[in-house]
Amino acid sequence: MHRHITLSTDRREVLVDITAQVRAVVRESGVRNGLVSVYAQGATAAIMIQENWDDSVQTDVVELLRKLIPRGVWRHDAQDGNGDAHLKSGLVGPSETLPLIDGELGLSTWQNIFFCEFDGPRAERRVVVTVLPDPG
Repeated sequence: MHRHITLSTDRREVLVDITAQVRAVVRESGVRNGLVSVYAQGATAAIMIQENWDDSVQTDVVELLRKLIPRGVWRHDAQDGNGDAHLKSGLVGPSETLPLIDGELGLSTWQNIFFCEFDGPRAERRVVVTVLPDPG
């Protein structure tokens, strides 16, 4: 089964914790063991599993990517000014796959699932969550 998570973002670059929404999809599915795929639709967004102790790690991720991939120096900027957002999205990647174990996401204590916005703010972003049961 799959479901869409819809969210909005309020900044150009931000990591949004979507763990609770993914857990809700898993509960709805009724699947106890298998895999969960989380996929960001959009060429300037990504999915990342990262620590959520406080927002320092998310801030560090955004700041690191700004340093590695600065804004305004890419060929694609001539089209729509977001060349850096495309590169950041490609580097981080559009999806993550997690194990589903006894009805729970196989995350460690400090891991959460983040939607990565690199070209916001956006009124609507979509994430596809697919739950695949173990065939056994």
